[in-house]
Amino acid sequence: MPINQEADTPADGHVIANPVSGEQIVIRRTAVQTGGRVLDWELVLAPGGQVPASHSHPRQEETFTMLAGQLRFRIGSRRVMAGPGDIVRIPPGTVHHFANPGTKPARVAVSTRPALDMQALLETAAAMARDQHAAARGLPRPFDLALFMRDFEREVRAPYLPAALVRAVTGSLAWLAERCGLDARYRRLRKQ
Repeated sequence: MPINQEADTPADGHVIANPVSGEQIVIRRTAVQTGGRVLDWELVLAPGGQVPASHSHPRQEETFTMLAGQLRFRIGSRRVMAGPGDIVRIPPGTVHHFANPGTKPARVAVSTRPALDMQALLETAAAMARDQHAAARGLPRPFDLALFMRDFEREVRAPYLPAALVRAVTGSLAWLAERCGLDARYRRLRKQ
């Protein structure tokens, strides 16, 4: 469902849309505006939409304030159903996942502290999803994913595997992609 253009879109009209997850994101306060302390963004998640995979943010806390609809969270081993007015806090390093089980869009105010490069992560993930969707691929391209994980290792981490192992594998694949010139598409996506 589209975001209400009058009430929800900033003056520049920039909406980050992810066709794979059903996410539409509007940045409310950037890292530059807050001196890097926080990135405030609003998420509208379509019915049946979900974040693509369980993940953690090694150095960041995320706070979700439900404005409308509902989200089902998995936070570590806990399951939480949140509705309007509920606040869900995800501490740094905590594996989590969320989805919209409802029949209406979920609208959520999200704060990510510290901001780090989270806005670029959200924009790059959406660009990769648009590329994946256009190519009718079920998964992201492996080299693109390795480059993404390397570029955003401060912001996101794959769950359940040792960080050193993930860093070694993604680092090796990213190096190989750059060495063989297979990083050009990813670099174009990063600039979108």
